[in-house]
Amino acid sequence: MGSTWGGRVSGRDYDARWERLEAEGHNPHGEADFVDSLLGGSGRVLDAGCGTGRVAIELARRGFDVAGVDVDDEMISGARGKAPELAWHQLDLASFDLGETFDAVVMAGNVLLFTVPGTEAAVVARCAAHLSPGGALVAGFQLRGGGYGLGRYDADCAAAGLTLSEQYSTWERGPWSGGDYAVSVHTSI
Repeated sequence: MGSTWGGRVSGRDYDARWERLEAEGHNPHGEADFVDSLLGGSGRVLDAGCGTGRVAIELARRGFDVAGVDVDDEMISGARGKAPELAWHQLDLASFDLGETFDAVVMAGNVLLFTVPGTEAAVVARCAAHLSPGGALVAGFQLRGGGYGLGRYDADCAAAGLTLSEQYSTWERGPWSGGDYAVSVHTSI
């Protein structure tokens, strides 16, 4: 996944960052913890913008049926190398169609900030199209002045037939009161 806001990130650098954070005592699985509690410990999950597979691999370890999608060949190659038994798809989030649905589609790690500017609504619509009835689109991303923000994201979700059900400031469910990061849960009808 090439970054539109901070240069290209290599799979090795991405993995090294999370390994370093874990060595420093940080929980590298906050997103997986969130999804696990949201779905009650079971279900089908699509990791949209999966990168090297950190979230999907952890969810699979916990017993979830998972798949991952990312456009970046290096990232998908890294994911396949770590967990070849999982379904990894090298596809563009703005146009992908797996022909299946999931209980949750997760966009962790600022996925919407890595997409090509102007394609965010298409990405949200394609993710929403992969939700089972009552399924949840879960996204966490940084909020920066002048960039893609919650107003546009909520409007893109509404246009895709989704309703905001929860919003937090962290993956640990810190209360939302504004700030520079948001985790949103939008559900399908």
